[in-house]
Amino acid sequence: MKQDLLNIKEASVWATEYLQKTVTTSNISYLIQYGRIRKIGDNGTTQVSRQELIDYYKFYNGNREFAWKDQLGENLNWALSFDQYKEAETTKHVHRLHPYKGKFIPQLVEYFLDSHTDNFKKQTYFKKGDIVLDPFSGCGTTMVQANELGLHAIGIDISAFNALIGNCKIMKYDLVDVQAEISRITKALKEFLANSHTIEFEEKLLQALYDFNNKYFPVPDYKYKLQRGEINENEYGTEKEKEFLPIFNKLVKEYNIKLRQDKTDTFLDRWYLQNVRDEIQFVFDEIKKIKNIATKKIISIILSRTIRSCRATTHADLATLIEPITAIYYCSKHGKVCKPLFSILKWWGSYTKDTLARLYQFDRLRTKTFQLCLTGDSRTIDIFEEIEKRNPLFAELAQRQKIKGIFSSPPYVGLIDYHEQHAYAYDLYGFERKDELEIGPLYKGQSREAKQSYIQGITEVLNNCKKYLVDDYDIFLVANDKYNMYPTIAENAGMQIVKQYKRPVLNRTEKDKGAYSETIFHMRKR
Repeated sequence: MKQDLLNIKEASVWATEYLQKTVTTSNISYLIQYGRIRKIGDNGTTQVSRQELIDYYKFYNGNREFAWKDQLGENLNWALSFDQYKEAETTKHVHRLHPYKGKFIPQLVEYFLDSHTDNFKKQTYFKKGDIVLDPFSGCGTTMVQANELGLHAIGIDISAFNALIGNCKIMKYDLVDVQAEISRITKALKEFLANSHTIEFEEKLLQALYDFNNKYFPVPDYKYKLQRGEINENEYGTEKEKEFLPIFNKLVKEYNIKLRQDKTDTFLDRWYLQNVRDEIQFVFDEIKKIKNIATKKIISIILSRTIRSCRATTHADLATLIEPITAIYYCSKHGKVCKPLFSILKWWGSYTKDTLARLYQFDRLRTKTFQLCLTGDSRTIDIFEEIEKRNPLFAELAQRQKIKGIFSSPPYVGLIDYHEQHAYAYDLYGFERKDELEIGPLYKGQSREAKQSYIQGITEVLNNCKKYLVDDYDIFLVANDKYNMYPTIAENAGMQIVKQYKRPVLNRTEKDKGAYSETIFHMRKR
């Protein structure tokens, strides 16, 4: 039995060899903390069972590939799962400047844009100096990877806020000025908070929660018991939530904390506690004072990222808002009693530091190439004319050599509301919403009519964009085409699908862990 026990470091080394990819001590600690494996021993002498690690990793060490192929088909290209990359690599540098639903990982873009060939990718489609187009730019992943690889890139998005995110990722900054403005605003925010009781209230509440959770939800024992069905989570969690509620209410009254806003007319009114809303407005007013336009834009993105994390919802429902919450609650995600946020200060501090670090990282990798995201409808936009308005040098280059091809992930039918996911930013910054111009929006559903509208929309985009492409263009579209619409789209656009790459999508959202795939359609002129 003793030979079967490993300390955290030994477990990390063993798992790395067993899985043939890096497993850190933090990864092992995560498994213990969340009850995936038992903690054996006291503090300082923590050990785990090698057999429990084997049982846990069996699913991931090859078995998952076989299980998914059973469900999704033998044509699943596991090499395009990129499962060898850690999250830090799939969200590297500026790719994580702001959350965005439905984005693809940079390694997928890089695979098709770079100059390598392998058993699946038999030839190179783009070379340095080429221009690549993404007519559904989203948060700008294609543009960023194009820059890193020495390609020029044009993005187009109907959402003004999406275009802002994309342009902020590839924009060149005076990072000294960005740091100075962040420091100024942070100092002003702390002074603003000094006149309220918010920080003192949160400190008292956090201490009370810490003591309570240590007693009733000890880590990792509680989660280990949950994993094995020894505790009825719903009953126990609800019971302890009710038990702590009087403590919370007493502190709210003692510090005169106003929970709800007086109105619920807008997203900002409905989904933020009053103190948080006041702080958001204060920082926004400070951002307005910034003179450097580039600095103002990137700090606006930081504020947007901050307020997204401060919505009055449970941790489990952060991605899909259900109902505003203004009191403590049992959190199934963390296995303890949690609280809503009463101040933006913590997240503002974290995201300002993180953003600066990511901008510095990307600065070391960026190439001297053009990237620009246009706000517009890809079905009708005059691409070269719009670039001319923003960057005449880039426009001259684009008109001379034309666009080599497209790499993009079009919207899916009836799955995501691309404007509503950033409703807080539209409310705060006053961008014009153009929900009615989205292709395949959530509110239209997945009816026959919705699918026909989708086919028409994507076809119109391709027909418009191909006017700006070279004759021997290559188009790569990433989609989960469960309704088999893309053969029709290709035909309607005068194109042919020359190859399909079906890849597993391993990490989507916390609630979507099942087998799922998407296809990369390679299209050329018919």
